[in-house]
Amino acid sequence: MKLTKAALVAAIVALPATLAAQLPTQKVMTVEVAQAIAQEAMMKCSAGGHKVTVTVVDHANMLKAFLRDDGAMNATIEVGLMKTNTVMAFGGRPSGPPANLAPGAPVPAPGVPGLTNAKGGLPIKVGDQLIGAVSVSGGGGGDGDLLCANAGLAKVADKLR
Repeated sequence: MKLTKAALVAAIVALPATLAAQLPTQKVMTVEVAQAIAQEAMMKCSAGGHKVTVTVVDHANMLKAFLRDDGAMNATIEVGLMKTNTVMAFGGRPSGPPANLAPGAPVPAPGVPGLTNAKGGLPIKVGDQLIGAVSVSGGGGGDGDLLCANAGLAKVADKLR
């Protein structure tokens, strides 16, 4: 079978278009959305009398927004980073105790350095696509941290579609 020069050129020209059509699309965490999440989360915790650190990272686990309230303890910085690290390391699972932990059992230490089993880190998704994570530390315990992180996500829910 002999290909004509024109047919060969047409096949070569069509190849990049075919390959490009197969590339996935990626939503990205914008600085505006990251800042809105962080500010709303901090406002929610501040209204409850808590001095917190809020951390927002993008899909590559790179810092996108960071707020540390006046008077927030230094430990909240590291704990917040550990919470976002945990979310991203486990592909979007919220930070917190293992799901199969027996009721009343003590929360084990994480098996990987730099991660935590403390509540307060949540994935940021557009559909099923993980675009980042948010964490709150210092909000009166894991449930308080989650409440504030969820408030930040609720603020931008219309943009995460």
